[in-house]
Amino acid sequence: MAAELAPVPGTSQRPPHTPDRTGTSAASWLPTARRRLVLLGGTALVVIGGFLTLGVSGNWAFVLERRAMTLATMVVVAVAIAVSTVVFHTLTTNHILTPGVMGFDSLYILVQTVAVLVWGTTWTTALGDVPRFGLETLLLLGFALPVMRWVFVTRRHSIELVVLVGIVAGGLFRAGSGFLQRIMDPTQFIVLQDSFFADFNSASPPLLATCAVVVGAITIVVWSDRHTLDVLSLGRESATALGVNHRRVMMRHLVLVTVLVSASTVLVGPSTFFGLLVVHVGYRIVRTHRHVVTLPAAAITGVVCLVGGQLLFERVLGFEGSLSMIVEFLGGLTFIALFLRRARA
Repeated sequence: MAAELAPVPGTSQRPPHTPDRTGTSAASWLPTARRRLVLLGGTALVVIGGFLTLGVSGNWAFVLERRAMTLATMVVVAVAIAVSTVVFHTLTTNHILTPGVMGFDSLYILVQTVAVLVWGTTWTTALGDVPRFGLETLLLLGFALPVMRWVFVTRRHSIELVVLVGIVAGGLFRAGSGFLQRIMDPTQFIVLQDSFFADFNSASPPLLATCAVVVGAITIVVWSDRHTLDVLSLGRESATALGVNHRRVMMRHLVLVTVLVSASTVLVGPSTFFGLLVVHVGYRIVRTHRHVVTLPAAAITGVVCLVGGQLLFERVLGFEGSLSMIVEFLGGLTFIALFLRRARA
């Protein structure tokens, strides 16, 4: 293990966007990070237990079954968004960008709008949840990968160019969606609106099981590449000099990120800034950016934020609905703060 965690031979660089701030030697940062991961995992178990049992009355079997479905949906979504955001940060060597900022959510809304306009409000029922997930994933890959390849693989990108591309693409997708929504039937528009906001209570069991398998398989692949991602975070030139096939690794992980985003959006709808929020909280907790730590830290933080937030929102405060708007608001503030801090640097 020590050999795996030692600095990469031939370079003393850390990932340019994420320096370690533990103040400890290279030999002692891992036990500290592990202790923090254990505490974070314990917190996740506490909030999960509270979510499942707090305020239960009447038929325990019925209530626990419904809450377990909601809990499973939140866990799958949290892992998918957290892992995709960490990998996206590594690929772009920038900790401000997320797939949502690059227009993925606007693209999802456009795909939903076109589908409802062409096939009507019953298209999801006629097609089926699992085939719909496959179709939407293929459409997202077909739209997103050429743009992502141009920005991140074939060009030397800057933060200004990437943000500009994301803003233009997102604006184009939103404009197309808005035009199509104005010419569609009002009944179709009302049905369509339900898919625009995150909802953790409406996922069907077959779709949830399919997304859980897909997210789990991709997470295993990303975990197996954790040391390669550490090298990739050093930048294109350093990674290539250390023997990493930069183009191939970038394209493979861009595909994985796109599928993870598709899985989370088809389950609960768009979530633009949630990944940015939980990943930066995870960074602050473990205070290192080695993927052996940040991947589980971000995933567990996402679970704590979603499950703990829903527990506080519903069981403690007694509010109805989902906390998605609050999470997006806090995530948006995080994005603005990070962007302003970078501008002052």
